Amino acid sequence: MSATAGTQAVDRAAGLLVEVLTSPDAVTFAQLQTSSGLAKSTLSRLLSSLQRHGLIARTDEGGFTAGPVLAQRESSALERLIASAAPHLQELSAVTGETINLAVLDGDEVTQIDQVDCRYLTGFTGFIGNVNWIGQRVPLHCSAVGKVFLAFGAPLPAGRLERRTTRTLANRTELADDLDRVRRRGWALADSELEDGLVAVAAPIRGPDGRVIAALSISGPSTRLTAGHHEELGMLTKTQADRLSAELGCTAVQSQSAARPRRAGAA
Repeated sequence: MSATAGTQAVDRAAGLLVEVLTSPDAVTFAQLQTSSGLAKSTLSRLLSSLQRHGLIARTDEGGFTAGPVLAQRESSALERLIASAAPHLQELSAVTGETINLAVLDGDEVTQIDQVDCRYLTGFTGFIGNVNWIGQRVPLHCSAVGKVFLAFGAPLPAGRLERRTTRTLANRTELADDLDRVRRRGWALADSELEDGLVAVAAPIRGPDGRVIAALSISGPSTRLTAGHHEELGMLTKTQADRLSAELGCTAVQSQSAARPRRAGAA
């Protein structure tokens, strides 16, 4: 194989891998053929190579997703993030007594990956009680953690936005205005937008390159997390998130936050 042909094959395989990894759902062979324009035989050969090296895997339905090599790497990265964030969750819990969560972007939703339980409410059902959020997925547009990702680069899912409550920002213009506020102040608020009576504030956690890799949140009932406390809770969360970001190697938390509003709106 010539150097040019070899480079072309690598580029094609890399393009296929990127498409598989960035898709929220498993990608079918037909979808990959349409997007790549490759002949079936060439596409099959490249996919087989990626699968053989553990970079992609075939689902039971025949689609393609991230393979065991990348899944293991992601799992290790999440474990390191959870360990690094634990002291900050505990500190917020000690100060507020409310439920503290760590969340990451998961396709077009957000998944909670760690939690310190609320010290006030026990024995209740629903989101407002002392619920284990770990593993739960929540929408981007009506959760504080989701708004963090939307405000700092995540795309808003296409189609109609689900209205969970009468206060859900299902209008894209209103949501865009709210995301502007998130970028200006550095923390997000969802007040009875995911569920009636549930209030949450969240702030971005950044990696070494300044990108938002997770969100830290405080949540509780509106009877305690009243409007007069939102600013204080938001700043508490932002302070801990900024400290964690610095520990993870982000050296430009403030400049990143200041620069974001000048970019095109994420919504």
